[in-house]
Amino acid sequence: MCCVMENNLAEVAKSIFFAAVAAVDPYMAVKRYVKREQDVLTVGEKKYSLSKFKRIFIIGVGKAGFPMAKAMEEILGDEITRGIVVVKYGHGGELEKVEVLESSHPIPDKEGLRAAQQIISLLEKTGEGDLVICLISGGGSALLPAPVEGISLEEKQKVTRLLLACGASIEEINTIRKHLSRMKGGQLARAIYPAHLQSLILSDVVGDRLDTIASGPTVPDDTTFYDCWRIMEKYALLSKLPESVKKYLKEGLEGKIQETPKIKDVAFERVDNLIVGSNVLALKAAKDKAEKSGYNCLILSSFIEGDTGEAAKFHVALAKEIKSSGNPIPPPACILSGGETTVKVKGRGLGGRCQEFSLVACMEMQDIQDTLILCAGTDGTDGPTDAAGAFASGSILKKAKNMGILPSEFLANNNSYNFFKKVGGLFVTGPTQTNVMDLRILLVKR
Repeated sequence: MCCVMENNLAEVAKSIFFAAVAAVDPYMAVKRYVKREQDVLTVGEKKYSLSKFKRIFIIGVGKAGFPMAKAMEEILGDEITRGIVVVKYGHGGELEKVEVLESSHPIPDKEGLRAAQQIISLLEKTGEGDLVICLISGGGSALLPAPVEGISLEEKQKVTRLLLACGASIEEINTIRKHLSRMKGGQLARAIYPAHLQSLILSDVVGDRLDTIASGPTVPDDTTFYDCWRIMEKYALLSKLPESVKKYLKEGLEGKIQETPKIKDVAFERVDNLIVGSNVLALKAAKDKAEKSGYNCLILSSFIEGDTGEAAKFHVALAKEIKSSGNPIPPPACILSGGETTVKVKGRGLGGRCQEFSLVACMEMQDIQDTLILCAGTDGTDGPTDAAGAFASGSILKKAKNMGILPSEFLANNNSYNFFKKVGGLFVTGPTQTNVMDLRILLVKR
């Protein structure tokens, strides 16, 4: 909790955040889209006659896997033959029909590798008369590592660290992941065919692109080995790659290795994908809560990407404009935005993109009164920390100066977590068991 509050703005911001998270609760999202009436299972607009299937399997990966699987157990009950879902450490629980496994995020680990092997083994038993329901949510790319032959988990971990540290976008990171995996980029669908596949997806990517969420395991992949090579060149990573990875990408570029499945692949003939929750849905709920709290509210965008610091400066500029001219909306004002920015890691400090956003925002908020920003991840975790994000305000900056703390030093070392830990401003929620990217809540009092 923020220890330096701009009147009651922090409490208002928290209430808006939790209203947004509640709107994308994975359990309720599944229940909203999936119904069963005797023998008929309805998923969105798709109807399945359960008696036509020999067996029904549940598989899943992502931070929201447990509540999604719990909802499916309640809907299908004993119709489920077997199930396995993989979630982030601390996000699991006990279910009757579905086994819940835990692994590491954002860097994959051996538990994730074992979980991937168990799911692959399960899918080898499926056939034409089976229905596989796949539950996908944020974090799936890292939680279920299945490296291609010839590349070790440790080598894949190194590649992930390189991509995270250089500031590559989530789309670029996932392009690489798809081509180094036996499951991502449509290859899970390839493994399930000829069984029927129905995916329920909680989106954690800008624009809700199905080929990007969890690296698109159940949809066609339009990226190529050429794209992978271009990304490595763009961030000057070719010389830093493990030799086995560089060799594999080069052979793919030369056509010696099969590409990921594209749109005309037979693997997608019996596949249906349905998005059941997204950042936009969370933003709409946040807007409703803000307006009920007496604020004029504007959803800026759910597509905010790019450099975290620049995004923070832009949001502070909006606050200044509101206070100066009443544009784009007059105070009391609430500006909402979503998406996922990136941080180029140069230091060895502790933090995440949301906390770094708030640190930069604090540094820009000198002499701005009655204004507060909350930037937080909807999953309750920002980077490798126990905080979901942090608050930013002029009074936090003032307190730091009174304590002789220089924000710029913490920023240079990517040490936003310890800045807010010292000064106050960390926003700790614990795991929310959902994940639809980040939310930014800018409040300006009259």
